[in-house]
Amino acid sequence: MLEIRNLSKTYSGGKKAVSSLTLKVEAGDIYGFIGHNGAGKTTTLKCVAGILDFEEGEILIDGHSIVKEPILCKSIMAYIPDNPDIYEYLTGIQYLNFIGDIYGVSAQQRTDTIKKYADIFEITNALGDLISSYSHGMRQKLVLISALLHRPRLLILDEPFVGLDPKAAVILKETMRELCREGSAIFFSTHVLDVAEKLCNKVAIIKNGELVTFGNTEELIRDKSLESLFMEVVTHVETD
Repeated sequence: MLEIRNLSKTYSGGKKAVSSLTLKVEAGDIYGFIGHNGAGKTTTLKCVAGILDFEEGEILIDGHSIVKEPILCKSIMAYIPDNPDIYEYLTGIQYLNFIGDIYGVSAQQRTDTIKKYADIFEITNALGDLISSYSHGMRQKLVLISALLHRPRLLILDEPFVGLDPKAAVILKETMRELCREGSAIFFSTHVLDVAEKLCNKVAIIKNGELVTFGNTEELIRDKSLESLFMEVVTHVETD
């Protein structure tokens, strides 16, 4: 579903944010992308989403190049940044219908999807209110619903649990599992290692823009915790 091949991204001034990164996310995967602040996680996700260009490598979404076929790629995926900046002068339902129009979602599908997720995320009664009145958590829930409207085959999330209350976080985890059971794939960054350990079937750890380790979660951690693995591999890289 997602192939990243030898991705490299350098910012102005010569800072190399990502270096020769290669990863593959398959249908059904919940793939956790782990690293410290500034490790290159957000840069990678923005390249995958088609927001940032890159100097080297290739990114394929379901076999299609994000560079050569950006509209097609974006039509089958959804991206949620770590800070949900959305149109505050719209009401929640206006924003969802706006997103539905962009993706060409049918009236029946958007009605069913909005009702389902607005109810379980408990923001149905707020959909008629201006987004400017929403808390950070409510905005996060609204953006999550908008991302699910067109049933994306690939969902890209940057720190999706930040700002969510415990109940909403549980609902999001179950929603992620549900999507993957239906054949979608999820690639997301997180600092919450215990969540990644329990939720992800695969993980990758990045350090200073370079991939340190990746693979099946159970095989990587074995009798350790993901937190222990992270500290072990990051410390090893720093001392090499």
